[in-house]
Amino acid sequence: MSDKKIKLKIITHESVVFEGEVDGVYTKGVQGDFGVLPGHIPFMTTLDIGVTRVQMGDEKLFFSTIGGAFQFKNNEAVILTQFAQNGKDVDVAKEELEKQEAEAKLGSAKTKEDIKVAEDLRARAMAQLKAASKMQ
Repeated sequence: MSDKKIKLKIITHESVVFEGEVDGVYTKGVQGDFGVLPGHIPFMTTLDIGVTRVQMGDEKLFFSTIGGAFQFKNNEAVILTQFAQNGKDVDVAKEELEKQEAEAKLGSAKTKEDIKVAEDLRARAMAQLKAASKMQ
């Protein structure tokens, strides 16, 4: 592996969603958006619900990532997440419906727990839709 590339793995409980050499990784942590390029110092952080952009030369890939952890060391990045999907594989109609249902639940939520569940469902659907829209 060239020292000018990052070896990236995006892993869920079920599978390895992506594995390859990339030029950069940009994602959303709980403390805000960040990116890493080859040679970055080692670190680890918690991920939020969002979109991970992977730069491979002139090509960009977008993955919805639903929480988890990000680790970077020796030009190797690992994203361990509950769920990840390539934006090109997102069922946009299904996610639009999920978003509408989550917003309806949010409007009728009575407890803090119900509000949190509805907000998480909406955030997941929005991440899916954002990843899909970037791939078009």
